[in-house]
Amino acid sequence: MTQCLLVGAGGFLGAAARYLVMQTPLSIGAFPVKTLLINFVGALIVGILTEMTGEYPPLSSNRMFFLEMGFCGGFTAFSAFGLETVMLFENGRSNTAYLYIALSVGLCLAGVVMGRAFIKSVKG
Repeated sequence: MTQCLLVGAGGFLGAAARYLVMQTPLSIGAFPVKTLLINFVGALIVGILTEMTGEYPPLSSNRMFFLEMGFCGGFTAFSAFGLETVMLFENGRSNTAYLYIALSVGLCLAGVVMGRAFIKSVKG
């Protein structure tokens, strides 16, 4: 139960931080620079945390439940994707890593397209 509360508290702070970044006037035309920045910073934080602590998933310390799964997860799920992909490469599983990259990007894009299409069809 404690771990769930730590993840929730970290997630709240991460989501609030994401909201605040999204409110900044930073823009480069139509390019989603704020989301790209959030994803990069989240991945950078998770890289720093895991390298500093030597703790990789599955997590065991309350600090990592709060920071990695909670804060970084609330800030961006892309940080988990980045860590998992790097771990696959480091473990010599390059083919799996490339497949994971392709499926993650492809399926997420397809999910957005399908979700939008579904709602458009329901709306008429």
